[in-house]
Amino acid sequence: MLDWLLHGTIPVGDGALSVREVVGNLFGLASALLGMRRLVWAWPVGLVGNVLLFTVFVSGELSGHTGGEPLWGQAGRQVFFVVASVYGWWRWRSLRAAGDTDGAVLTPRWATGPERLVLLGLAAAGYGLAYALLLRIGSYSPATEAWILAGSLLATYGMARGWVEFWLVWIAVDVVGVTTLVRAGYYPTAGMYLFYGGFCVVGLITWWRAERAARTPTVPPVGTTPQQGARA
Repeated sequence: MLDWLLHGTIPVGDGALSVREVVGNLFGLASALLGMRRLVWAWPVGLVGNVLLFTVFVSGELSGHTGGEPLWGQAGRQVFFVVASVYGWWRWRSLRAAGDTDGAVLTPRWATGPERLVLLGLAAAGYGLAYALLLRIGSYSPATEAWILAGSLLATYGMARGWVEFWLVWIAVDVVGVTTLVRAGYYPTAGMYLFYGGFCVVGLITWWRAERAARTPTVPPVGTTPQQGARA
């Protein structure tokens, strides 16, 4: 089973897909679904996918055969994802413990003005550092990989904080990621990015509605005082 996971391929037409790449992306999809529902399991499930995809990108294994172009930005992205996911896992577990619930662990909100300025500054600094590093080590596409790396980290942090904006950042990452991955030959991951783009639109709407519902005051039933309505 382990050998099949590490070295297996899935025949598709005249070619084949890497089992690791497919399984890693399936774990990523499951993590996104759990994240949309604001469940703690989103983080450990995502960690498994990060580890699998790291081994794919760092080895340059694309679509079932070795010798492909390593994507160092994508590989580094998985490493940072692990760190960010550990933070997100800890934060959401803490929120769930404080709320004493096994359901959604947080209420989404839009970032404040100062928080957005900090995010923009971090995005610019992160992109500049990632671009310089990827250019130095000979990345396949430094300009696009730098944004994918920096944007992904910001989106993951935003998700951990419960900011609605993180879905918008993911959409921007997916748009750039699809073209980069197709050019590099990582077709399963490119397909998942395309799917993620549509999924992120749904996630954005879901969190936006939850944020609006949380801001809408509860109207007590007719004939009761506000205190009575709150106890009902």
